[in-house]
Amino acid sequence: MTAVAPDLQPGSTGRLVPVQVHFDDLDALGMLHNARYPVLVERAWTTLWNERGLVFEGDWDAAGDFCNAVKELTVSYEAPVLRPGAYAVHLWIERLGNTGLTYGFRFCSADGATTYARGTRVLVRLDPGTLRPTRWSDRFRTCAQDLLPRD
Repeated sequence: MTAVAPDLQPGSTGRLVPVQVHFDDLDALGMLHNARYPVLVERAWTTLWNERGLVFEGDWDAAGDFCNAVKELTVSYEAPVLRPGAYAVHLWIERLGNTGLTYGFRFCSADGATTYARGTRVLVRLDPGTLRPTRWSDRFRTCAQDLLPRD
């Protein structure tokens, strides 16, 4: 279950989604491996969208808004995660255009107080037949409204 993200800064928006770091997510030095952060962020998004009734079940022709590709990913690592356990990902949408979407994330402590990493990811929605950019659905736009910046 997602929780409303605490207002960590004025105007913050989004949701805090619980994630679990497992022992095998750690590298040889006992830190969360840098490649695991995007995977955990993706799992948090999957949880959030599934809770909102947007589910991808592996059929690209029926995937709808889940037929998308990553155009850009940035991650800034701020503090090491040194043990398995309960953490969270704070998710929000920075920009929702016609075919593109930029979301922000923070990998943080379970209560959202400590930030371990932050970043952005740009997605482009694709037509499953042509793999060309196509418009996000109205249903997706409705499901994403509370994740957009507050005016």
